Amino acid sequence: MCGIAGILGEKASRASLEAMLDKQMHRGPDDTGIYIDDKIALGHNRLSIIDLSPEANQPFHDVTKRYYVIFNGEIYNYLELRKDLEYPFSTSSDTEVLLAAYIKWGSECLHKLNGMFSFAIWDSEHKKLFAARDRFGVKPFYYHQDRNNFVFASEIKTLHALGINKEPNRSVWANYFCYGSYGMPTETFWKNIHQLQGGHYLEIDRDEISINRWYCFEDIIKEKQAVFKDQDVRNQYVELLKDSIRLRFRADVTVGFNISGGLDSSTLLSFVNQTQDSERINAYTFYTNNEMYDELPWAREMIEYTEHPLHEVLLSVKEVKSLALKIHDYQEEPYGGIPTIAYAKIFEKARKDNVLVLLDGQGMDEQWAGYDYYFNTDNQQVIQGVKTSPFRKNVLSDELLTRAQKPEYPEYFEDELLNKQYRDLFYTKIPRALRFNDRISMAYSTELREPFLDHRLVEFAFALPKKYKIREGVQKYLLREIVSETLSSHISYAPKRPLQTPQREWLSKELSSLVGDSLERIKNSVYSDWFKTEALEKEWILYKQGNNDSSFHIWQWLSLAFIIDGN
Repeated sequence: MCGIAGILGEKASRASLEAMLDKQMHRGPDDTGIYIDDKIALGHNRLSIIDLSPEANQPFHDVTKRYYVIFNGEIYNYLELRKDLEYPFSTSSDTEVLLAAYIKWGSECLHKLNGMFSFAIWDSEHKKLFAARDRFGVKPFYYHQDRNNFVFASEIKTLHALGINKEPNRSVWANYFCYGSYGMPTETFWKNIHQLQGGHYLEIDRDEISINRWYCFEDIIKEKQAVFKDQDVRNQYVELLKDSIRLRFRADVTVGFNISGGLDSSTLLSFVNQTQDSERINAYTFYTNNEMYDELPWAREMIEYTEHPLHEVLLSVKEVKSLALKIHDYQEEPYGGIPTIAYAKIFEKARKDNVLVLLDGQGMDEQWAGYDYYFNTDNQQVIQGVKTSPFRKNVLSDELLTRAQKPEYPEYFEDELLNKQYRDLFYTKIPRALRFNDRISMAYSTELREPFLDHRLVEFAFALPKKYKIREGVQKYLLREIVSETLSSHISYAPKRPLQTPQREWLSKELSSLVGDSLERIKNSVYSDWFKTEALEKEWILYKQGNNDSSFHIWQWLSLAFIIDGN
């Protein structure tokens, strides 16, 4: 788990690359490496997880010094791939396996990788750059292109360090305020800063750039559905799940895991216990001392079934103001509110405990149809599950409203349920959760692994008939049946509880001064023309008076204020 940065073009220099790498040093404090050649500069911030030796530092080159790779992520099946490669390995790292796989198979190597990754490979002989991102976009890849340069990095601030203007992408902001959209898979909240979409690769050859899709999820699902046989589904999924968790415990540093009180965490806990011999694997959870929201009782009940030490991390309201701005400095775009701040404290604690890798339960709801709105015909009720709109378009200026365009997502399946799952997996829920979680884990120089986003698991569950996902009003039906074999029905059949904090109450009471001050800064900033001031003030008054079914609109305004503070 690391940070990567590169410059292809006239700006390629050691000084420019060092300025970029300095901005994302938190992603890899163990080593900083640089490769410079004619109009190419590649840099790497290393967080050592597999093969801790200096020989595995990056940029890493092959034995002929033709190919140079910078790599962020993990190839979990690197030991299996290594057996298929006739290559004179000099390290035990997954980085060298990745490079050897590319040399042998070219872009086809991507289909053989089980992992999370964002990497770039430079062919110094043919002066070509190849870069790719994993199937679901777990690891980031941002880039900027002008007539003379192509620059890329793991974080947006890294590109701004090169002198690229920090100008808001008004259309993305407008869609965020109007529809809760965090941008399409190639967009960011900043003008001229783009993302390489998950499941895609790009090539640059003689200044010509091409971007291609290498992971076609919907075709894979249709193929699996065509040959599906209604037999032994439970055992097949269990074996895949065990293997996924086993692979994600591969590390040369200490590994722990995060739990809440829900079914997904129960599943993770259950299978960690089944697949790992050690009884001293650290488990982490957060709480806020508010019984209405805390899942601590459920987490404690779950952990009673094992010998894992449970580390309970408190977020107090007094910490929120300072932590909110700190987390924004790493997110650089709007993030998921106070729950994200609380979750960040887990990684801070883990780092202090020298637990450098954590697993969590992201991805089950999307593959098993776990959200309440999967029951509904309303395809747009995706924010907080409230009856009234969580958005306040009435406070926006006419000019900003003209830039808003309701997002439309592809529908590849005849089944509406599958289309909702697909949307959440590739456009809404998963992309933003992965971005939030990558930044907060990396802020504390820790690695987060998502065993439930193993592509084999996602494809298998996604392709199953609806009866395995929803039966007689019970969601995640088969998953609950599986977990009930090792945990109590009180846990395995507990209703879904969104990961929450007292955000609504805190914003209207203890943190009301934070909100009030933020609104004043917005009204006195260059962003004031985005809003109708009187309507903005009225909505804030109504919120404090109790019109607070949702706090999402308040957090949206705070997100903009954090941008102002950050500038």
